[in-house]
Amino acid sequence: MPHVRHAFPGRLPLVTLAAALGIAAAGLPSSASASPGAASRGPAVSPRTVSPRTVSPPAAGSDSQDEGGYLVGRGIADVTGEAAETGMMGYSSFDQKTSGIHQRQRSRAFVVVDRSSGRRVVYVNADLAMIFQSVQQGVVSRLRERYGDLYGDENVLLSATHTHSGPGGYAHHLAYNLSVLGFQNGTYRAIVDGIVESVVKAHEDLRPGTISLGTGTLTDASVNRSRTAFDRNPAADKAAFPGAIDPAMTVLRFRQGGEDTGAISWFATHNTSVTNKNTLISPDNKGYAAYTWEHDHEDVRYLDDAPGFVAAFPNTNAGDMSPNLNLRPGSGPTEDEFENTRIIGERQFAKAREIHGSATAPLTGGVDARLVHVDMENVAVSGAYTPDGKEHRTCPAVVGASALAGSVEDGPAVPGFTEGMRNPVSHIIDALRTETPSWLAACQYPKASLIPTGLMSALHPVTPRILPLQIVRIGQLHLVAGPGEFTITAGLRIRRTVAEQLGVPLDHVLLQGYANSYSQYVTTPEEYDAQQYEGGSTLYGRYTLPAYQQEFAKVAASLRDGTAIGRGPVPPDESGRQFTLQTGVVYDSPPLGRSFGSVLAGPAASYARGDTATVEFATGHPKNNLRRGGTFLEVQRLVDGRWVRVLDDGDWRTTYRWTRTNGLTGTSKATITWEIGPETTPGTYRVVHFGDAKNLFGTITPFTGTSAAFTVR
Repeated sequence: MPHVRHAFPGRLPLVTLAAALGIAAAGLPSSASASPGAASRGPAVSPRTVSPRTVSPPAAGSDSQDEGGYLVGRGIADVTGEAAETGMMGYSSFDQKTSGIHQRQRSRAFVVVDRSSGRRVVYVNADLAMIFQSVQQGVVSRLRERYGDLYGDENVLLSATHTHSGPGGYAHHLAYNLSVLGFQNGTYRAIVDGIVESVVKAHEDLRPGTISLGTGTLTDASVNRSRTAFDRNPAADKAAFPGAIDPAMTVLRFRQGGEDTGAISWFATHNTSVTNKNTLISPDNKGYAAYTWEHDHEDVRYLDDAPGFVAAFPNTNAGDMSPNLNLRPGSGPTEDEFENTRIIGERQFAKAREIHGSATAPLTGGVDARLVHVDMENVAVSGAYTPDGKEHRTCPAVVGASALAGSVEDGPAVPGFTEGMRNPVSHIIDALRTETPSWLAACQYPKASLIPTGLMSALHPVTPRILPLQIVRIGQLHLVAGPGEFTITAGLRIRRTVAEQLGVPLDHVLLQGYANSYSQYVTTPEEYDAQQYEGGSTLYGRYTLPAYQQEFAKVAASLRDGTAIGRGPVPPDESGRQFTLQTGVVYDSPPLGRSFGSVLAGPAASYARGDTATVEFATGHPKNNLRRGGTFLEVQRLVDGRWVRVLDDGDWRTTYRWTRTNGLTGTSKATITWEIGPETTPGTYRVVHFGDAKNLFGTITPFTGTSAAFTVR
């Protein structure tokens, strides 16, 4: 492939460019970062017909893992960013800006040490849309500052749940920051600080323990949103997924001293039950699954900062899996997006807990990891991995026209664009596209090339080029960490390749998507030819997946043989090339005749279970203090003459919403709601708001507002 350096012609208006680069409808988003050192549904599938991930128990007579083989530790921390006036990450909508919190976002970390060899790995799953390279660089840098060579990019696996309802602006690449108006340092720091904190907690929690593995199937929490593309795959691939979904759930059960301390429950479905109309921060269905296990069933209270059960719900190859069972945004099982969030989350939790309870055969064997960096724009792919048996190459990144159609089952679409578009001379595309050289258009065929982000990156980082490929071994389980969104069939092919190299059963290999970096979608060559949304968002051309198979095979061979592997080109630190167009907080002022924390609208004197209590307070901008690890609200109950916290802004039944009431005077209000659940203890309650206000001299001062007491009948 020729080495070409092109200047970006600059013919796209800002909004159109953002849509072209960031239309994420369950995938392609918008974000950036600071210095790394700074902080159509098919039939239900029976377990008998689908076993792509049924992990076999250890062979009889194998060494017992008991309480001596591993050290295990778990930790959890807050990663919630800027809760107001910050573009949200996932749907790439300029109109979707944070306006408060429904539930906080959290990072869940596990550390596993093989006591016989001393090798260790870190696994993190965070309630984020993506783990960008910026975050990986920042976290690893901070861990090295604290622990030296104990933790590095090779043995630290960072993954995201892929929620589309969190603040953005924490990437180093323009494509993922544009609709957020650039890099948002407050959000970036909250994410890096929170992930590091969760790892530190897990490290300090290390104790002798066991890890058991269980599997099962869940068939009512996902649907294939790209059936047209899936159906193009060979029969042997489709036979693995007779319902056109991946129903497999894999659960790791962590115990210390005979006590359950945590679980990791992998399942493939998009974290997009909440739509792009929402502006409250939410970890979506996977966040709800984690919350209900931890809070409702294990009595974890996050603000107590005490060790407790940690339940992570990561994604796998979810590129074409949607939770919107009616194939419309916010639809299925119901027509209410938050009820859908709860139901899909509850279904994942219930199945995970069932599998967890039956997972009694401990894992045995070593702990190890390998990671390499690959220039994905310039890979010569052997015919051993291509459909026609001939050598092919990947291409500089290009966003296709069908990417602008969006995944209409999960998110928005740009009018005039449809999935499956292949005609590059469409008058619509001609009006919007930049120049794509003929050689690159040919390399990306049959994609209708729209934005050649790989060429544009010569001027400013737009999409990534050098990507981390990692495999982590924990006993018999191997996690293949991929920096993107893999369709279920793409994931299956990578798992087959890695299993063959390792000489292990297919059911001992699991694809971990959304890991360590982000480069949009990965489809099979057959799916790519359909040029649905996912194919149009497969950046490096038709042979992207074969390139991943080839390069992961090399990583697997190194892991199998216990040999070192060249790390490849180092991804550049792009922190010095970031910008923001988002204004900060100038100053706050309370309404005339009021002070910060004043109650503007109080609660009723009494409520029944099932009612909603609402209180409004005079407040300051939440960017003044993100209150990471804290809360903007408490619901308190009077117990023996003392006010005791019962709920905060991380709880499902509360919301904190910030509203600017006068832009000229810097006046705003906080509206706090509490949906009083059927389990609520009758008694006397009040609502407390915690905020911070900035004066004209830049001084930020905390304040507290307290409502009148009321009763719950």
